[in-house]
Amino acid sequence: MNGLSTALIVVGLFFVGGVVSFIKQKMPRSLVVVLAIGAAMCLTAGVLRLEV
Repeated sequence: MNGLSTALIVVGLFFVGGVVSFIKQKMPRSLVVVLAIGAAMCLTAGVLRLEV
């Protein structure tokens, strides 16, 4: 794993935690959806950059 893939995965997991928190706080659905899309994109980019 290189540094960039690790950073992308960590940021993606941070965003997933934000999604869970925003759902518990009853935030607007559109905000949760945008954050979830960002989390999915970060996690996907991080996994695809892994040198397997």
